[in-house]
Amino acid sequence: MSRPAHQRPAYHKINKDLFVLTYGALVAQLCKDYEKDEDVNQYLDKMGYGIGTRLVEDFLARSCVGRCHSYSEITDIIAQVAFKMYLGITPSVTCNNSSRNEFSLILDKNPLVEFVEELPAGRSSLCYCNLLCGIIRGALEMVHLAADVTFLQDRLKGDSVTEIGITFLKKREEKKYRRKK
Repeated sequence: MSRPAHQRPAYHKINKDLFVLTYGALVAQLCKDYEKDEDVNQYLDKMGYGIGTRLVEDFLARSCVGRCHSYSEITDIIAQVAFKMYLGITPSVTCNNSSRNEFSLILDKNPLVEFVEELPAGRSSLCYCNLLCGIIRGALEMVHLAADVTFLQDRLKGDSVTEIGITFLKKREEKKYRRKK
């Protein structure tokens, strides 16, 4: 049977605490499986990238955002709509250069570290929330934008804020096809 056209599909939300605890268990297991922090960071980024490539479709369907015309507009949508929709927070956005292709998302509150007091001993270069960088990078790539996404500051490492840096590398060329007459 098909669903009536006027009804929106039901979206099931999982409990935020369950997600945060499950994520913590995942990171703990990765720390046991990999000796080097760089390997854990790379794996989290890779997982996030896979999530981002799939999540962008859900985001575009649910948010009804239109076409963005600048990197600034894209970053605002990420902060004000996507983070709010999926994590329940709204980071502040700052532009870091005059060419307007480098931005920072500053998270006053990071729900992924809600139950984490500090990084494990001997894991000082671990980027605990590197999954977020992969998600953003994967989602941007699916809308034909290449970006470098990294953690610039992290409260778990003693910084005053958690800051994610987004550098748009270049806009991918869209081929325009002309209709034959």
